[in-house]
Amino acid sequence: MRHFQIVFLILGLLYLGLAALAALVAITSLGLADGAAGGFFECAVAAGFIGGVLAMAGRGAAMDLEFRAAVALTVGAWIGMPLLASIPFTTGPVSLSFTDAVFEAVSGITTTGSTVMAGLDETAPTILFWRSLLQWIGGIGIIGLSIAILPFLRVGGMQLFQLESSDRSSDRVIARPGNLALIIAGLYVSLTLVCALSYGAAGMTGFEAVNHAMTTVSTGGYSTSDGSMGHFAAGAHWVGIVFMLGGAIPFLTYVRILSRREARRPGAFEEVGGLLLLVAGFTLVIIAARLALPGEDEGLIRVSLFNTISVITTTGYAVGDYQAWGPLALAAFFILTFLGGCAGSTSGGFKTFRIQIMVKSIWRTLQQAPLPHSVVVSRHAGQKLSNADIASVALFAGLYVATFAAGAILLAAFGLDFVTAITASATAVANVGPGLGDVIGPAGNFIPLPDDAKWVLCLIMILGRLEIITILLMITPRFWGR
Repeated sequence: MRHFQIVFLILGLLYLGLAALAALVAITSLGLADGAAGGFFECAVAAGFIGGVLAMAGRGAAMDLEFRAAVALTVGAWIGMPLLASIPFTTGPVSLSFTDAVFEAVSGITTTGSTVMAGLDETAPTILFWRSLLQWIGGIGIIGLSIAILPFLRVGGMQLFQLESSDRSSDRVIARPGNLALIIAGLYVSLTLVCALSYGAAGMTGFEAVNHAMTTVSTGGYSTSDGSMGHFAAGAHWVGIVFMLGGAIPFLTYVRILSRREARRPGAFEEVGGLLLLVAGFTLVIIAARLALPGEDEGLIRVSLFNTISVITTTGYAVGDYQAWGPLALAAFFILTFLGGCAGSTSGGFKTFRIQIMVKSIWRTLQQAPLPHSVVVSRHAGQKLSNADIASVALFAGLYVATFAAGAILLAAFGLDFVTAITASATAVANVGPGLGDVIGPAGNFIPLPDDAKWVLCLIMILGRLEIITILLMITPRFWGR
């Protein structure tokens, strides 16, 4: 039990932080008299009590994390936080069912962006802000997770991004010098502020600008309007294009840019280049699909580029209903759903670096086939790829596809039609947001889905956000053995 004291302590502090935020929003709600204060006070009390108990249980803990403790902390944070954060959605002017409230909170903290709320234009402002805040917290959380925890756990090739530190041993997760965390937090806040100012200059109100800045940089996609980004002028779309890409770029890349020596390291920007190449290629496909249809040339480049970036970065904003752009566009957007942005960013999905490694491993195999005893060296971001690295990515790819397939089958078993079932599972595991079809397409939402299907999607969203293996470890008997 003492090995998990640090888990209790950190979870307790996280829940206490959530309680403080809920209390501040409750006070704001009282000032605005929007009727939502009661739910936020309830959240503050529940999170404060549980957080306090856990923090007390973790007193005197050694400030390091062993392997099992790191996994338990990760899973505990991404399950406990949305359960507590769902409380404001169950009371007041929204009054969602327990299932819908948890779904909305899970979708928020995992930065998926699928929603069971309608009438957003008339919803209490503090509820809208809470949704945006959850995505913003989830965004910074996944950056920290992908830099500090996932590389250590050797999840799906993430070990390639393990921080170099003389203090790191083989069985401990020890943060790199604290200034790195401060720099990344500062970059995240700065990017959000600049995004908000840019949205304001593009015509959004201050409230709309702040909310959309939080959900753009976090690549979450919650909006303050049922029309999503289609509710706003073209200038806001260009701002979204820039900052969605900004959120999907590894935050360590920004650190490298600030350090000129690191920026000159071979392969420092290889993954970013791969992402931009994918964006350019798929945008051209979407443009071609739209040109083949009459009357679909309005905002041709802007709208095509915006929707392409929104899906590949797993943000999930929509400008128009791209389901009306023909089968070529639908096929492109379905593929885009799976891809994702870069590792160490706020985006979800399969991640660009894994696509690059799989392509390189296929090329290496083709190169070696004529000369089986030849040695062909593959590199990614300046690092030599080992067989273990490639196997790790291949294993993750298999689990990724298996999770998607199992989710689609379960959803179909609960009565969802074929298109809704497969795209709901895809958008959940990739943390994108909208799917395809009349129900959950870019012009719809997840309200009509049965409760059982929503709980399945909650599980898939968390699995996708935590890179699947992290959750599976928790149900492995050997994981809990000595």
